[in-house]
Amino acid sequence: MTRIAVTGAAGRMGKVLIEAIDEADDLTLGAAIVHPESSLIGADAGEMAGIGKNGVALAGNVGDVKDAFDILIDFTFPDLTLENLAFCSEHGKAVVIGTTGMTDAEKEQVRLAAEKTPVVFAPNMSVGINVMLDLLHKAASALGDDYDVEIIETHHRHKKDAPSGTALRLGEAVADALGRDLGECAVYGREGFTGERSRDEIGFETVRAGDVVGDHTVLFATMGERIEITHKASSRMTFAKGAIRAARWLQGKPAGLYDMQDVLSLKD
Repeated sequence: MTRIAVTGAAGRMGKVLIEAIDEADDLTLGAAIVHPESSLIGADAGEMAGIGKNGVALAGNVGDVKDAFDILIDFTFPDLTLENLAFCSEHGKAVVIGTTGMTDAEKEQVRLAAEKTPVVFAPNMSVGINVMLDLLHKAASALGDDYDVEIIETHHRHKKDAPSGTALRLGEAVADALGRDLGECAVYGREGFTGERSRDEIGFETVRAGDVVGDHTVLFATMGERIEITHKASSRMTFAKGAIRAARWLQGKPAGLYDMQDVLSLKD
């Protein structure tokens, strides 16, 4: 039975991950980690997550549970994720990362750590979103430069990064198919007298409101028609299920940096 550790266990995503692991027949929760100053340390992780006692005491540091897990799932913050990743790469632990908001320099640290241990790193673990990425690449390749591209994303009021990591990844998929550099053609919001839209730009619009788990739409529009490809997540369980699928796939894999396209066999 593969043992999974969940960091950020007391957060919204952490609790759902614990629930998803509890529902899996081939995985078990080996460790659950919270903030080192949390008053929850020592409490039962299952009880905290609302699924009933499971005998796993909440820990305050990944090092405290080194021998209790095989794979770490991390949906926290860039600085903490990189700390945990460094520890896991030194101790032969595989890692599934769903953390968003990383800079290019931080992503490079992930790549370097993956030279020593297997890592699945994706801004969105949803199976549906990753199928959408495949569809977008095909759509953009077929539609070409005659269609304007706009990406609209909506998340709950608590989300700290914008645009979402998922929206940026969707933009990268389109830009790659069109032979563009997203760093050069992305436009983030518009205000004032902006002039006409250029043919090459890919626009991003960000909405933060209420408790929306995550909505993403990519709009292709030209004179006379438009195509919209949309994904809507109504529960964080969709991300947890994807992370569980990634953890299963990661078992026995050699060191390297993988993403959900690898997990789902969507790469050519």
